[in-house]
Amino acid sequence: METRGEEIHVDKTDARAGATPNVVRYVLLISLVLAVVAMSAIWIFGAVKAPDDTGGPADTREAVQRGEVDPQEQPGVQSPEPPRSGNTAPGGS
Repeated sequence: METRGEEIHVDKTDARAGATPNVVRYVLLISLVLAVVAMSAIWIFGAVKAPDDTGGPADTREAVQRGEVDPQEQPGVQSPEPPRSGNTAPGGS
């Protein structure tokens, strides 16, 4: 503590009555790492336990077979029925 005339000057550590060990920085870093690990574990274990016949093309193929969607509107999914022999390409003979 230093006195200059009527002013009293106190350094930061004395004014705070303690030290600043940067604990908050470590708490935030550890919390972030734990959150990333927890979310990754949930995602990975969920993907491992999910049945192989669900999601993506399997669901689309099932919807086409039930007649809920038109196979021509679904990219990458072919009709479960073979094309009829009477159908030809436009302009064909």
